[in-house]
Amino acid sequence: MKRRESRYVRTARIAYCLTQQALPRYSHPKSPHHFTLPQLAACVLLMFYLDLSYRDMEERLLASDQVCQELGLSRVPDHTTFQRTFRKLRMADFEKMKKPLLDEVGADEAGIAADSTGFSRGQASLYYQTRTGRLYQRWVKGVYAVGRVSQFILAWRSGWGPGSDVAYLAGLRRDARRYGHYQSKRKAWLMLADSGFDGQTVHDDDLIPPVRRGGNLLNPERRARANLVSQARLEGLYGQRWKSETVNSVIKRKFGDTIRSRKRSLQRREPIVKRLIYNIHC
Repeated sequence: MKRRESRYVRTARIAYCLTQQALPRYSHPKSPHHFTLPQLAACVLLMFYLDLSYRDMEERLLASDQVCQELGLSRVPDHTTFQRTFRKLRMADFEKMKKPLLDEVGADEAGIAADSTGFSRGQASLYYQTRTGRLYQRWVKGVYAVGRVSQFILAWRSGWGPGSDVAYLAGLRRDARRYGHYQSKRKAWLMLADSGFDGQTVHDDDLIPPVRRGGNLLNPERRARANLVSQARLEGLYGQRWKSETVNSVIKRKFGDTIRSRKRSLQRREPIVKRLIYNIHC
């Protein structure tokens, strides 16, 4: 009988393959060379996948011989090594890990849905915040573009909430367009999003409802876009935007909805890591 493989082993294998393609073997020529940077980065990705702390990840590896074998670890790194590794990783490194995975899948989307979601900046419960009178006034925001068919995350940004999402639209479109569908080199895909993305960067063919300031739409272009969205609602096309909200729900339930880092620069990286491991999970 064929032996079943743990999804943790599969995730570790994919993560290690991506980190080997995206990262150098060592972070510095004079580093101790006990572990390679791809090995440590794969451990960090697996840590976020399991929603564990640095210490708990060390304990999990001590009890997981198959995962250590997949990562080529002869011994388990200390939890402080994982912490330093996460600090070394940059946004560009996660982009390099994302591209080989999407290229292998061959994403070719006729519709790309954009949406944002917020992550709590601490572990304190709402009850504790209410009792102490210290409610979180800001949160870490993750903004994502999701393929309508594959439901892979094609592009991502991170920032701070509350606030409008219009500043992220141009960057999402620029990164996601390589995975959009084209006919005879002409664009044949649509961007779907809610009214939070409405602004000057919206294109005429984007299915983004215009914000009705004052009740009426006076601009002819905004009125035409509102009619386009209304027609898309009737045809059921605009309803495909909910897939981006489904992806956000899966990530929060599977990988956690809180941010564990204390430094602001590291806090902005965590929504990106959660999106990368979502693509690995899929």
